Amino acid sequence: MKAVRFTRHGKPGVLTVEALPPLVPGPDEAVVRIKAASINPSDVKNVLGAMEQTTLPRTPGRDFAGIVEAGPPDWIGVEVWGTGGDTGFTRDGSHAEQILVPVASLRRKPAALDFDQAASVGVNFLAAWRGLVDGAGLRAGETVLVIGSSGGVGNAGVQIARRLGARIVGVDRSPPRPGAAIIEAGVSLVAEGAAIPAAVREATEGHGADVVLDCVGGVMFRHAVACLALRGRLLEMSVTGGREVSFDLADFYHNESRLIGVDTLKLDLTASAAVLDALAPGFEAWDYRPAEIARRFPLEQAVAAYEAVAAGQRGRVVLQPG
Repeated sequence: MKAVRFTRHGKPGVLTVEALPPLVPGPDEAVVRIKAASINPSDVKNVLGAMEQTTLPRTPGRDFAGIVEAGPPDWIGVEVWGTGGDTGFTRDGSHAEQILVPVASLRRKPAALDFDQAASVGVNFLAAWRGLVDGAGLRAGETVLVIGSSGGVGNAGVQIARRLGARIVGVDRSPPRPGAAIIEAGVSLVAEGAAIPAAVREATEGHGADVVLDCVGGVMFRHAVACLALRGRLLEMSVTGGREVSFDLADFYHNESRLIGVDTLKLDLTASAAVLDALAPGFEAWDYRPAEIARRFPLEQAVAAYEAVAAGQRGRVVLQPG
């Protein structure tokens, strides 16, 4: 079978497409024939060398959808989807014609999604769910602020919050792109930096946000803290613009604020599958809608596909192994 491989870190040019022996499942394993696999920014960062846990040589790729072709008889021929914080890092990932997975991680693909769509939602919806639901315990009637609401995780967060019955305020430095969930699901603000807290207070009649999903991090951290309502919960998952941040600790504890980190890389294939179980009803009901597929590439053009993501391609980029 063919697989994208890298033996050293660097820009997408270090990737090669190699012919490898067909995968053979061991006990409690299955082989999935990949029909589609999306490329996430974290996959590009992984190839660059930003993920210290990665061992080489390696096949990258986290999200996938396909058909089980080897393993337990009752799974053969079943259409499945998956994602994992271990795939592409400490075990070979989805940017290949086949992937070897634990049987315990197998989950049926929602019928409402085609293969490309099912392969394009994993990381973004996983991060948003882990933050809003598992981390912050967002409840109906609460106000959630999504910083970067038009991005991948932000757009997923808006949809999850809407299904939960929360009031949603989204903020970006430019108007939301066409099709962004915030357009029909909440209040969309265009603001930057120090202007954000005042804009959020005005939009919430002075209350602030019970939960802030900060999809930017780093340079946005202090402004995110200033948006919190009393006993508000701040979710951080990125370090754009700098790893080290500072804030007024007295204001923080007087407000009884809470700071929660979100790292989807801590969830392996099987743990991620449990989150997919929770997400699946939302996709079947079409309350959750996958992002637009911007470009599709055959496996042989993996370098070009990675370069598109590295260049900031809007929408999802999908590899189609065949």
